[in-house]
Amino acid sequence: MQYRTLGRTGVQVSTLALGAMNFGAIGRTTQDEATAIVDAALEAGVNLIDTADMYGNGESEQMVGKAIAGRRDDIVLATKATMPMGTERNHRGGSRRWVTTALDDSLRRLGVDHVDLYQMHRWDPATADDETLSALTDLQRAGKIRYFGSSTFPAHRIVQAQWAAREHHLSRYVTEQPSYSMLQRGIEAHVLPVIQEYGMGVLAWSPLASGWLSGAIRAGQEFTSHRAGILPQRFDLTDPANRARLDAVEQLVKVAGEAGLTLIQLALGFVTAHPGVTAALIGPRTLGHLRSQLDAADTVLSADVLDAVDAIVPPGTDLAPGEKFDTPPSLLDAALRRR
Repeated sequence: MQYRTLGRTGVQVSTLALGAMNFGAIGRTTQDEATAIVDAALEAGVNLIDTADMYGNGESEQMVGKAIAGRRDDIVLATKATMPMGTERNHRGGSRRWVTTALDDSLRRLGVDHVDLYQMHRWDPATADDETLSALTDLQRAGKIRYFGSSTFPAHRIVQAQWAAREHHLSRYVTEQPSYSMLQRGIEAHVLPVIQEYGMGVLAWSPLASGWLSGAIRAGQEFTSHRAGILPQRFDLTDPANRARLDAVEQLVKVAGEAGLTLIQLALGFVTAHPGVTAALIGPRTLGHLRSQLDAADTVLSADVLDAVDAIVPPGTDLAPGEKFDTPPSLLDAALRRR
């Protein structure tokens, strides 16, 4: 396992980090299975575990808490907030009222007195940056969080938040968690350069592109995926974007084979090859999935291999831009762009 410094925090984290979104109902992973996955990941050298309050409506945090009991100090523990937790209109977002409550709820579910990294799961356009940053700074000073970061923020919002922190003399976001894979490279155009400018750490989610880069989705063969049942549109091959992804996957399989790698090794090695990326978040549902992904722990891609990937999916290109979850609200709601 390789290790890198998380931004400018001085904290060393493994280049493969364990994402716990699939723990519980979402991935149909039981507590015993989740604990076995955590055990195997830690034994392999993984030292960062990432979850969120909305994963299974708190179930993932509870399962992570039970899995790490007795060894919390050896783990860089990260969770997230701002996504809706139930139907109550104020149980979401980046307000001081909710962020403070959400953190206390997460700490209780995790069974810990602090988290190392607390992340705003999405940018909340209804809340001023200084409102959220002020609350996070106070929680940091209270010892409930060590650092805080953002997730899936557009580049201009990352810049705005950094400016607000400096303007109001508050602590700043030290990490960003964007979607990044060989099939989703849009962040290379704006997000990663901004992150590098501010010295932020990067935890890349969905490095296997929701399973497209797992090797299970190939032309001419049937595939089964729990995600296909939840989000069937992402795998509908009548969609031109999905046809483009499938064509790219077939070409990438050849690149991997010629390099003596599995497609998973190529995919994870690609993400961690970028100098702006600290770690790739893997989200296994089973021990088998975990082991196939841990095989990429020490994968280093040559320039020739990276050039071959560039020839298939050009730098800065998203083959499925609608799945980035960072579209400006005004592009989704016509009322926000009309007077």
